[in-house]
Amino acid sequence: MKRAVIRRGVNSALRGFLRSEASGGILLMIAAALAMIVANSPLSEAYFHLLHMETGPVISPKLGAMTVHLWINDALMAIFFLLVGLEIKREFVDGHLSTWKDRGLPIVAAAGGMLVPTIVYLTVTGGAGVLLRGWAIPSATDIAFAIGVLALLGSRAPTSLKLFLTTVAIVDDMGAVAIIAVAYTASIGGAALFAAGVLWSLMFILNRAGVMRLWPYLLLAAALWYAVLLSGVHATIAGVLAAIAIPIKMTPGAPDAADSPLHRLEHALQSWVAYGIVPLFGFANAGVSLAGVDVAQLLAPLPLGVGLGLFLGKQIGIFASIRLAVAAGIGDRPAGATWLQVYGVSLLCGIGFTMSLFIGGLAFSDPDLVDEAKIGILGGSLLSAIAGFALLRFTSAGMKS
Repeated sequence: MKRAVIRRGVNSALRGFLRSEASGGILLMIAAALAMIVANSPLSEAYFHLLHMETGPVISPKLGAMTVHLWINDALMAIFFLLVGLEIKREFVDGHLSTWKDRGLPIVAAAGGMLVPTIVYLTVTGGAGVLLRGWAIPSATDIAFAIGVLALLGSRAPTSLKLFLTTVAIVDDMGAVAIIAVAYTASIGGAALFAAGVLWSLMFILNRAGVMRLWPYLLLAAALWYAVLLSGVHATIAGVLAAIAIPIKMTPGAPDAADSPLHRLEHALQSWVAYGIVPLFGFANAGVSLAGVDVAQLLAPLPLGVGLGLFLGKQIGIFASIRLAVAAGIGDRPAGATWLQVYGVSLLCGIGFTMSLFIGGLAFSDPDLVDEAKIGILGGSLLSAIAGFALLRFTSAGMKS
């Protein structure tokens, strides 16, 4: 019996993704707010103790004994990256990014949205010393959070804007994954990396042999995660690598195939990731104690560089890139949307949250610097969310009047 979620139509995967990301993004906002409240309440000591409580064996000498925080960031987030990889592959193989004509505008927009925030960050921080490692923190966009804010507008926001925001954020995710794999890999273990290569090759062999059952791929993906963990490359990259090897049955202009492993796995993971893993990550990583923090610390180079990179860098980089790309004939403005609405979406792309928090944790080993980065991420993301929502709400009201 075919699953109803697979039969909805050619865009069912994307529609399901937008629904889960929208409501999941709202849940993520609640989780982040709750983390900040708990971290600055009498429960703060229990909150931080729980996160760093040892709960498992030493599975990697580099990481040491597994803690609640490590299980969330290195294991559960690998499932998040698996879903990200599935979404990227689907869109590039059989979706809204399947042709170079469709890819042009999102790629240009995402590139501008990664380059300009980096320049802003390096300018504010001076681009020297240990702070240099944080250059990529403001370059990411949080799909769930941004779509969640856009969902609050309901029918006031054209569907084309939601699709455009999704495609830009997916391309942005590709860049973030590449940055994590290349820039934040300290050392490489040759034997473990070779084992990971063998496991990944086996997944492709199964794909080429026409194996359509999911369980062999999932078993190899689990082994791949462990091999990547031991290799020194961040373990979450295994999720993206595994997704690339999952078979997809293309059905252009027709309903999704019920026997397409990629679509089945994507549908199965969407709710767990959107309503479970991402909010849990937000709760575990957004909490930062503000006790003793004064204005001077809030305006220190690191939080200021991250915050301005997200709020100013993202909107400037993305909107300017879109205007230039449309003028050059690389793509068209989203149908039914005004330039002011496109600018509003550019503002929403400054919500870095999940990916930015993740990169911030990789960039710095000093807990104080991690907390400073979190303050910048939360501040820049909040400003971007409020400004983007207000602008889109205002422009939508003006169009209806």
